[in-house]
Amino acid sequence: MSSEERRDQIVAAAIAVFGARGYEGTTTDDVARTAGVSQPYVVRLFRSKENLFLAAMQSSLDQLMQVFRVALADAASDLPVSKRIGEAYVDLLSTRGLHQTLSHAWLLGGHPVIGPAARKGFAQVWRFFRDEAGLDADQARMFLAEGMLINVMIGMRLVDDYGSDPSITELFRACFPTELPHILDIAPRGDEPW
Repeated sequence: MSSEERRDQIVAAAIAVFGARGYEGTTTDDVARTAGVSQPYVVRLFRSKENLFLAAMQSSLDQLMQVFRVALADAASDLPVSKRIGEAYVDLLSTRGLHQTLSHAWLLGGHPVIGPAARKGFAQVWRFFRDEAGLDADQARMFLAEGMLINVMIGMRLVDDYGSDPSITELFRACFPTELPHILDIAPRGDEPW
């Protein structure tokens, strides 16, 4: 495996672990074990947990923007732009921890290094909706609000209560009227580490 492939492997593991445990709850050793490498190798490559988190956050943001742009460019689709982008967002659930890593980043606004990087990334998402997707400010706000709701639902592993709690069942049906079977299939469960 090349060093770039090994780095990508570590970043993917970091996304999963940071997504599940957050910045404070994750160690470089946790990420190393998940990636199948030694902890000194992770430290040698990234120098600190902070740099590792920044790499995981940036990779998550890059993946998010890439799928948004692919969905936007799909002129053959009969779906409206916001629906195509929404489906792309939901499909990213297959990348374990991606949504939650970004959520953790947004919550670290007071961190002296991660905070500014997270704010810059969040502004990038907003500018995509306004400048590239052509949504007005209210539509962009609604899209971000719904995305945050989905992140909370996934992070809380609410899928575990689908079918047994009427309120949660209703919430899932309201949020995923056409993608529900797909969501129920790919959403992480409470007994999964990430």
